[in-house]
Amino acid sequence: MNAPPTAADPAVEAHGLTKRFRGGQLAVDGLDLAVPRGSVFGFLGPNGSGKTTTIRMLLGLIAPTDGSAALLGRPMPDDARRVLPKVGALIEGPALYGFLTGRDNLARFDAADPTADPRTRRARIDAALDRVGLRAAARKSARAYSLGMKQRLGLAAALLRPRDLLVLDEPTNGLDPQGMREMRSLIRGLAQDGTTVFLSSHLLDEIEQVCTHTAVMSRGRLLTQGSVAELAAGVHGRLVVTTPDAGEAARVLKEHGVTGLSIEGERLTADPPPEPDAELADLNAALVHADVRVRSFGVEKGSLEDAFVALTGEGFDVAG
Repeated sequence: MNAPPTAADPAVEAHGLTKRFRGGQLAVDGLDLAVPRGSVFGFLGPNGSGKTTTIRMLLGLIAPTDGSAALLGRPMPDDARRVLPKVGALIEGPALYGFLTGRDNLARFDAADPTADPRTRRARIDAALDRVGLRAAARKSARAYSLGMKQRLGLAAALLRPRDLLVLDEPTNGLDPQGMREMRSLIRGLAQDGTTVFLSSHLLDEIEQVCTHTAVMSRGRLLTQGSVAELAAGVHGRLVVTTPDAGEAARVLKEHGVTGLSIEGERLTADPPPEPDAELADLNAALVHADVRVRSFGVEKGSLEDAFVALTGEGFDVAG
């Protein structure tokens, strides 16, 4: 008999989780994952890295080839009936009835829940619409909704009941900047109310702005996991020089052994020296001595992008 879950159990847990499709394609390879309760956890990786396949296994939508998974301390899919009422999910966009209003779509979703009391349905729908800012548009047909409004309506459907865990797969996909800001604000509010949010994304900027913890996937394998701050702090930052003489600055720095030089307009970046405290002043003096007009000079802190590049040796889609 399994021990009852406790508050100390991870909200999401996987051990050796593996999925191999017919034909031999290995989509997820031996995944070990632990998502702390109360966190906003960013599941990060390029499109095709295995994120959606992992989410489908975690939710019991597809069976793993090997390994195990648990949500809220309960094994999946064995305890799905007990666990899933406490879990909200939005995967690959909401499935809406375009001819129904936003409110009627939510009524359909709520009626499909065998544990939902029909007598309190209207109150639940009103609360969900208010939560995502769609009360004013509730009587419009869903086909008239913008992509951002459809995403918010899908999130409202996931929030018809209080959830201990919310799983969101690329929730800002296709949204304009305003829609992305609104979604981030919603996620922060849910986390403040105690909901664990598991957020899959290929956007580094999104993860860095909203998440407390993250895991990095690449080609079906987990590369690292931990807090966003720890991951960024584990890599060296970049030497950044702002100057109208960027070409000359690059020449001088290269002569002094600086590597990884890159120029974009008046901004020059490079790998920092091995002993930055001792050598930065000398590099700055060399630039001044060569009559380079230095407007700013220093080392920026490591970012999530730097960490990803250090882990994988490849670039990443930062802005979408």
